[in-house]
Amino acid sequence: MGDAKKASRGDLLYDFAIHAILVVIALGTLYPLLYIVSASLSDPLSIVKGELWLLPKHATLSAYEKVFHNSDILTGYRNSLLYLVVGTSINIVLTTMGAYALSRNDFRGRYVLVLIFTFTLLFNGGLVPTYLVYKNMLGLYDNLWVMVIPGAVSVWNMIIMRTYFQTSIPYELQEAAFIDGCSNIRTLTSVVLPLSMPIIAVMTMYYGVSHWNSYFTALIYLDDHWRMPLQMVIRSILIREDTGSMTGGDGESLVEQQLLVEGMKYAVIVVASIPMLLLYPLVQRHFVKGVMMGAVKG
Repeated sequence: MGDAKKASRGDLLYDFAIHAILVVIALGTLYPLLYIVSASLSDPLSIVKGELWLLPKHATLSAYEKVFHNSDILTGYRNSLLYLVVGTSINIVLTTMGAYALSRNDFRGRYVLVLIFTFTLLFNGGLVPTYLVYKNMLGLYDNLWVMVIPGAVSVWNMIIMRTYFQTSIPYELQEAAFIDGCSNIRTLTSVVLPLSMPIIAVMTMYYGVSHWNSYFTALIYLDDHWRMPLQMVIRSILIREDTGSMTGGDGESLVEQQLLVEGMKYAVIVVASIPMLLLYPLVQRHFVKGVMMGAVKG
């Protein structure tokens, strides 16, 4: 009996220690997020003075007013949404079609294609050759399609989806569809896709986050200011010295402009996070199942 009590006390101490560690990690993760939200709602002077710790100081919406009246930010937001919707749609269509073809047992040469695709994961031509191909051969330089076409298919995601099709969807269902006279396209759209919502949700999340956070492609291949995504606008706010163009320069002094930019940095981060915060709840119920089932190798 004494050993049982001793063991139970040990279990309780172990559980307490694990929960305490998790709470500390959660607080360490949440604090920067709460700080950014509070800073975006605080008087910029309080941020500069270091008075802000957790809750907003002298709450104001001036930073958000400047953000939503700034043409560069609104244009970048529009461009990022365009690249997100168009790019993710292309990604899902092409990845699904490629994964379905590679998952078919009656598709000859599929192992060779998988090896070729896998080769591209290990080796690439490098930045300079890629830049020359995009600019001189494909004509994608300073073209909005450069943000969505080159990364239209992720080989890694296609392999995960192919594994999902092979392990989670009974092949007998596809055979039954063929017996009923369905073509490959009809089988894909009527049989496979309705059973693939978990993995499609995962792919949508992966591709969507990638497009929304993308800035390096725009930095290298885009020159027109009006095609820049939001991430490039945020970069400009963080490193550029021309505070007047960011705040609108409505008669404020240089000091006031610099203070407004200090608040705008946090406000833009909050505004830029909203689409991903809205996207995740939509796919969350499928997310865990899709990750687990699509990750099974076999």
